[in-house]
Amino acid sequence: MTIGDVAPIPRRNSSTCINDVAAPLLPEYHGDEVAYDEFNGASFSGAVFNLATTIIGAGIMALPATMKILGLGLGITMIVVMAFLTDASIEFLLRFSKAGKNRSYGGLMGGSFGNPGRILLQVAVLVNNIGVLIVYMIIIGDVLAGKTEDGIHHFGVLEGWFGHHWWNGRAAILLITTLGVFAPLACFKRIDSLKFTSALSVALAVVFLIITAGISIMKLISGGVAMPRLLPDVTDLTSFWNLFTVVPVLVTAFICHYNVHSIQNELEDPSQIRPVVRSALMLCSSVYIMTSIFGFLLFGDDTLDDVLANFDTDLGIPFGSILNDAVRVSYALHLMLVFPIVFYPLRINIDGLLFPSARLLSTSNVRFGCLTAGLISVIFLGANFIPSIWDAFQFTGATAAVCLGFIFPASIILKDRHDKATNRDTTLAIFMIVLAVLSNAIAIYSDAYALFKKNAPRE
Repeated sequence: MTIGDVAPIPRRNSSTCINDVAAPLLPEYHGDEVAYDEFNGASFSGAVFNLATTIIGAGIMALPATMKILGLGLGITMIVVMAFLTDASIEFLLRFSKAGKNRSYGGLMGGSFGNPGRILLQVAVLVNNIGVLIVYMIIIGDVLAGKTEDGIHHFGVLEGWFGHHWWNGRAAILLITTLGVFAPLACFKRIDSLKFTSALSVALAVVFLIITAGISIMKLISGGVAMPRLLPDVTDLTSFWNLFTVVPVLVTAFICHYNVHSIQNELEDPSQIRPVVRSALMLCSSVYIMTSIFGFLLFGDDTLDDVLANFDTDLGIPFGSILNDAVRVSYALHLMLVFPIVFYPLRINIDGLLFPSARLLSTSNVRFGCLTAGLISVIFLGANFIPSIWDAFQFTGATAAVCLGFIFPASIILKDRHDKATNRDTTLAIFMIVLAVLSNAIAIYSDAYALFKKNAPRE
């Protein structure tokens, strides 16, 4: 089984489910009985919120820093361009899935490139999603429990409110969050079951945007901020190549491809998936653009790579500390609710990777429970004992995300097993691959060089 193995609408026959390499997670038929016949399909709004939550994760916090590199004008243009490229790459997947009668991303890769293609897709999802979820848990721990870096202790929200206790230490907070939030939400077998938590997650991202906008406008009126640059500050060749390092960040910010088929399979009307994708992309692009504008306007050239860290300082306005805490808590809660929507395709793909010939995951509660518990345990241990995971996933995470978002969809177009690709498709696919490979190579080189300089022994 692969991505998109989810509850179908009771219209497909059992032979289709058996023969399709992308058999749905929840079967339409089990023996002679109809399974889960009470589920009549996901709503349009629920699908939009689930896809939007897949998109808006930790990437939103890195976008203001991209404005520092690109300037507001070029930066906003790049967000719009990336949204259009994401829409095009998803359209590639959906069109060729329909032509090949595939119901998942993995099934499509398997149909185009055979078993190696399917495995490559599953490994990319495994690397990307485990890395993302570990980073989410690290951020939640940093926000709520604090962290010590370079000998300096940064207080967490709970530590600041109640002082240091055993129950608000990092390990305790992450354990409580894992058992109380992540584990229950990860037990749903349909992605549509997460629509309400997804809606709340998007609302919390909007809360962060509203607070940031409010602070920026207050400081702008009082003359506390300068007008931001509209264009990049390119002074030499190094600063020019540095412009390309933002591309993997922007690609990662729009990654949702691994959940598109899952959401389509559960829709009451699967033909609505294109409007769902476009609605989610419009919603997320609007949030990204406004966050980038107000975040960069507020902090200017002092904007950090993770703008959340800027809210650990004195904002210079009344009730600044309260607003700081509101931003940080709302964002931590947002990530808690994003966790299950990213975890969902991870479990499906690890099952397909480890048990490619096994029966449907939903029919084996033991396998479902063991995979869920095992993956959550790995993520929990990674967040607690491998703090340097950030460095590793600057490379592997960005690379896997670019493959999922651009390289794999473009490769399917160039392979063109069904003779459906137009000249425009081919040109766009080549552009995606060149942009992805070039920008990722530059970004990896820049990150490796910065890491080498950081860890080099001082004379």
